Amino acid sequence: MPNYLTVIEDESDRFLATVLAADPGARVPTCPDWNASDLLWHLTEVHAFWAGILGSGAVTEEESDAVDAAKPARPDNAEATAAIFREQTAELLAQLRRRRDDEPAWFWLDTAQTVGSTRRMQAHEATMHRLDAELAAGVPTTPVSSPELAMAGVAHGVEVMWAWWGTLPGFTFVPSGGPVELFGEDLGEGYVVQPGRWQGVGQSGKSYDEPGVVAAPGAPPVAKVSGSAEQVYRWLWGRGERPSASGDEASLAALTEARNAGMQ
Repeated sequence: MPNYLTVIEDESDRFLATVLAADPGARVPTCPDWNASDLLWHLTEVHAFWAGILGSGAVTEEESDAVDAAKPARPDNAEATAAIFREQTAELLAQLRRRRDDEPAWFWLDTAQTVGSTRRMQAHEATMHRLDAELAAGVPTTPVSSPELAMAGVAHGVEVMWAWWGTLPGFTFVPSGGPVELFGEDLGEGYVVQPGRWQGVGQSGKSYDEPGVVAAPGAPPVAKVSGSAEQVYRWLWGRGERPSASGDEASLAALTEARNAGMQ
């Protein structure tokens, strides 16, 4: 298992150094609504929020709303923002060091209300936003910390980031095509998913028909997306081109549609 705490610490350091070297107004290709300054503030807010969740012991929606309301205000310059980033990242790491993965803690997915969910999520969030910072800075992207982290990120994307639709009452998953294996060649292991669509009616009465994927362990795949674990991870999270693909075209198209729609 990857050391998520080390990943958060290392990737946060790399992120900050890279984003501060970028033009603050440079667009972030993978987050087109943001520039580099927005990206820095986003991850600062994220670290502040989750440090607050863990530090306060929040376990309810109301308690998480209180933490959100207490987040720091955005400064008007990079130096001040970087100071808050360092402070909040240190606090997040301190909270994660003192808490066990199995302890209860508020998380936006009802089926993942533990400290461990925050630990895993923030490792992947720091990794992906470090890649975003490199793209905004116009420098070559550097590898993720390990193939194991990458494959864990594939599983996290499906089991957490895309799983939200399945927690909504009255929503049904309708498969599109057959199962697809996401295969990390350097690890010699894969993760099988079923693409499809989430259909249902929201609380407002609006009807939804949205692309998505669910885990399909043990299902015989009819198609395969294959490359290094990092290539598969980056593609699935919207930070890279699709690796080699083979097999049933309709199933691959359904998976690609879900990927292009984004997670959560």
